[in-house]
Amino acid sequence: MSRLFGSVRSRATLGATLVVAVALVAAGTALLLSLRANLTGEAGTRAERSAQAVASELAARTPLDKLSGLDAEDTPVQITDEDGVLLAASEDLERITGTGTAEVTPAPGRSDADDDRDGEDDDRDDDSLDPGEITPGASYTNGTATIDGDTEDYRFAAVEVETPDRGRLTVHAGAPLAAEHSAVGTALTAMLIGFPLLLGVVAAVTWLVTGRALRPVEGIRREMAAITASEDLRRRVPEPATHDEIARLARTTNATLAALESSVERQRAFVADASHELRSPIASLRTQLEVAAAHPELLDLDGAVEDTVRLQNLAADLLLLARLDAGERPAGTRVDLAALAREAAVGRERVTVEAEPVEVSGSRGQLARVLANLLDNAERHARERITVTVRREGGAAVVGVADDGEGVAGADRERIFERFVRLDAA
Repeated sequence: MSRLFGSVRSRATLGATLVVAVALVAAGTALLLSLRANLTGEAGTRAERSAQAVASELAARTPLDKLSGLDAEDTPVQITDEDGVLLAASEDLERITGTGTAEVTPAPGRSDADDDRDGEDDDRDDDSLDPGEITPGASYTNGTATIDGDTEDYRFAAVEVETPDRGRLTVHAGAPLAAEHSAVGTALTAMLIGFPLLLGVVAAVTWLVTGRALRPVEGIRREMAAITASEDLRRRVPEPATHDEIARLARTTNATLAALESSVERQRAFVADASHELRSPIASLRTQLEVAAAHPELLDLDGAVEDTVRLQNLAADLLLLARLDAGERPAGTRVDLAALAREAAVGRERVTVEAEPVEVSGSRGQLARVLANLLDNAERHARERITVTVRREGGAAVVGVADDGEGVAGADRERIFERFVRLDAA
């Protein structure tokens, strides 16, 4: 199961189908309940009209055997007195439930005179009706009735009437619920057939739309796999011509690949430059040691120490560059640039310092290294004079090292800031 729904496409299709299924079931249930309630209400209205018609005849002193409502074939009718005793019922009524009186045949020996006496002896309570008055409303129940051998469900309405000669009577009349059952059954059948088809359409459309939407993601995945296998960081993933999340993902991925390519190129250049810088002092030191091994009397100990110190300084510089490339930043402290410039000029005869008090936050050691490198370069190219200036320009501190040499050619002014670059005239 987890493998079956392991893809985003499958989960999206399943989720959309489930949501639509729940919505359809809820809507279908509400529709069926509403349809049943409306049709049952209509049946109750028809039953009430039939009961009201019979009650009107009773209020007009119509004899029980002359009531027209008892002849209706599809409307079962019962008439009971206040004690629940059946006085009259539809001619073809064979069985009935839901009205509170199961009898379908009037009790023998019951006469209109008895009804009159019962009506005279009964006490009139507060909710009694005037003679000939019919209750404005009706009470409803559901039940069954068998007429001419056919049993059906009915909606029964009970109406009370105060007759002048029989006292208070209750008329029960029913309306068939066959139309309600048929309509609800038809609607349910349509739902059972239509809902699965609709869910199938929803699932298919979701599957196709999701697949189309995720197609660029699969293209990005394949290209990334190819880049990983080939280790060719110059390649890029395809970018969809849209402005959605997938397009932004592709652009971010390509930006990451570009940054990774640049980082790898810098690393390769760093290794190549470091190898080039280390080759000369190592070769020189090796030559001196080989000469010393063959001719001990020719050992240039000072030269060997000088080459070793040069190697040590170069290794320290390479280590510092590696740390800076890794994002390491030394803790900043307050550095007096004027004092730092004066310290750097100590022992350098041609250097003059023109400095005003300026403090910055930074690494004193690295700032001293930068200043020393600039002064070393100036001493190699200056004719007679080197000037170090320290000044403040707005919110920035400016340190300048100037000499009276020929200067750097225009074509090399940007290149000299690259790592390990040595100009031909250096």
